[in-house]
Amino acid sequence: MGDIAALDIMNHPTEADRSLWADKFDYKEFQIMTRTTFRTVFKGVVPDQETLRNSPALQGHDSVQDLLSEMDRLGYDKVVITATKMWSPYHHRDFILNYPVSLVAKMVEEGKGRIIGAASYDPFRISDSLAEIETAVREHDFRYVWFHPLSFGLEPNDRRFYPLYAKCQELGIPVGLQVGHSAEVLPSNGGRPMLVDDVAIEFPDLKINLSHTGWPWVDEWCSMLWRHPNVYGDISAYFPSSLDQNLVRFMDSSRGRHKVLFGTNGLGLERCKSDFLALDIKDSTKQMVLHDNVAEFLGL
Repeated sequence: MGDIAALDIMNHPTEADRSLWADKFDYKEFQIMTRTTFRTVFKGVVPDQETLRNSPALQGHDSVQDLLSEMDRLGYDKVVITATKMWSPYHHRDFILNYPVSLVAKMVEEGKGRIIGAASYDPFRISDSLAEIETAVREHDFRYVWFHPLSFGLEPNDRRFYPLYAKCQELGIPVGLQVGHSAEVLPSNGGRPMLVDDVAIEFPDLKINLSHTGWPWVDEWCSMLWRHPNVYGDISAYFPSSLDQNLVRFMDSSRGRHKVLFGTNGLGLERCKSDFLALDIKDSTKQMVLHDNVAEFLGL
């Protein structure tokens, strides 16, 4: 599909093992999501495994080998899979996603260089979480940390995230985080991209990815990428055909072309890449966003 070998900066273990979805829709956050932000995908019905397999998003693959075969067919070079952690601040007061590093490490090993591992972070258990990140990087060659501040009810400039930023800078790896509103019903005001302003200034040598476009604060997202040499942003979690037009113009301009990263977030390797290639933007932009910027961000 096209001549550009895509690099996907944003995915989860369910992309390589769809059985991991088995109990996730038992949680109220995901049940509500099927009636709201994912209504067009699931028609308001909580999906079972067969529905997920045939859905236009979140269907994943049966195994790492199936994922690799699909990547070959569609022209993907590498996919990042993160050991995602998400907390439920209201309904459960516990994790609703908490994939172990060992699970992702096995996927990385089976991927033979095609799957890049990313750790995550728990601001309520700082020492344990930092030790886990160090193990992931030093023993399993993980290249990235991605975390979800909204699900912990915290803003990204909260003091409890500063040990993470310092650890990533020490290890020489980039960090990414959810910005914008959350697809799940979680407190979203902490997703304003400008809240990362302090972090970008105080950690100038740390590469930071503002994940998921920052919508509905897209102009703030563009501003952060434009102003800070160390700040990037990915377009995952939205089909490219539905991206805000201000974002598309920014991405296709000299201000943003070198700072926007491609990702799918489980919405489908085929649909996301074909949608992106169909955008009315420059060929040089497509090359940079689909491949070059992610390679530079991760130091590949």
